[in-house]
Amino acid sequence: QVQLVESGGGLVQAGGSLRLSCVVSGRTFNNLIMGWFRQAPGKERKFVAAISWSGSSTYYEDSVKGRFSISRENAKNTVYLEMNILKPEDTAVYYCVGGSSLYRLKSGGSDYWGQGTQVTVSS
Repeated sequence: QVQLVESGGGLVQAGGSLRLSCVVSGRTFNNLIMGWFRQAPGKERKFVAAISWSGSSTYYEDSVKGRFSISRENAKNTVYLEMNILKPEDTAVYYCVGGSSLYRLKSGGSDYWGQGTQVTVSS
């Protein structure tokens, strides 16, 4: 059974930083495209970032470009989301996702989803 377990969420003031981690177990991590989605209260889940299996290519939603950075450590089956200059509008539950298709991942059709971790940014 494939499991994605996120950690690192919490409460932070605007302008602060957080680093989310997601550990994958139950299948080969190296050939998975990984990413992050988020869901704000009362809103639909939205794509945040993705990274290729090798880590050589990254993709970001426009509102987080220049502030968020996605990376991965294949030896640790872990993907990270470094979030800087956080804004109140970044408040959401953040979900780690993984799959074999970048298109499906960015469209919300990932094969695998974590349970989510809450990020709250106070003004």
